Amino acid sequence: MRRLLTSKWFIVALVSLLLLAVIVIGALPGSPLHKGLRSIGSVASPVQRGVKHAGNTASDFWAAVTDGMAIREENEELRDEIARLQYQLTQYEEAGIKYEELRDAFHIRDTFSNYDIYGASVLSREADEWFAVVRIGLGTTDGVKMPEGDSFAVVDVEMNLIGRVIELEDNDSTVLPLLHEGFVVSGKVNEVNGIGVTISGDAALKSEGLCLVTGLSENETLEIGAEIVTSGDGGLFPQGIPIGVIESVDYSNPIAITATLRPYADIASLNDVFVMIPYSVIDGWDDEESEEDEVRPSDTSDDDAGE
Repeated sequence: MRRLLTSKWFIVALVSLLLLAVIVIGALPGSPLHKGLRSIGSVASPVQRGVKHAGNTASDFWAAVTDGMAIREENEELRDEIARLQYQLTQYEEAGIKYEELRDAFHIRDTFSNYDIYGASVLSREADEWFAVVRIGLGTTDGVKMPEGDSFAVVDVEMNLIGRVIELEDNDSTVLPLLHEGFVVSGKVNEVNGIGVTISGDAALKSEGLCLVTGLSENETLEIGAEIVTSGDGGLFPQGIPIGVIESVDYSNPIAITATLRPYADIASLNDVFVMIPYSVIDGWDDEESEEDEVRPSDTSDDDAGE
């Protein structure tokens, strides 16, 4: 019995029962403990308010922490969304540029009605830019063929002459640019009965981004700033493609008057070009395909007959 009275569990249970009895008796209106408990409650109220305030502060702090974490996650999501939208905007801008280029390409087609226009991307340029050949993404797999000894004019989106195709492979082509020493084109001053000239690449001038102009006679006067376009002579280039402007004229040798020309096109900034192919050449492709279609049935018949 003595051990039971000294047990801590017994003491806890006894105190709990006493507190419960006091609370029940004090809750009765006529109970003598009612007034006493009310006075005790008035003393305990500040403590209760303090405890409640501390609890509210702790709750507000935790809410602030959780809200901050949520805001941080939301900011990260917004940053990702902004990055995605910026990328999408860039894609739309590039698509818009492509659309403008294609629209201008149709303008080229309208201007040169005897030519079809094939767009191609610039694949590679050598370090010396204009001084070496350029690779573009147009080949025989795109349905293009180039007769042996022929060539196609290459222009930029503003219809300025860039060079000419000199080799056509399966997936790409080689373009010889204006400033290359091997490039030559017949031109004329862009006016009625304009002076005819020859434009070519020159080793001494290419570092300055200039072409050599020859073919002038001592009776002809070539003005600085005159616009030069293709003359159409020779058949490789259609007439009227803008080439550039005359930058200087040297009359020191009447027998060999020369000038320099600065091309309009800037190959360093080019991403896309347009290849001009005469419809007469394209019609030749169709004739070749027709001949192949005619040969195939006869080959089959011969084989069957042999069997």
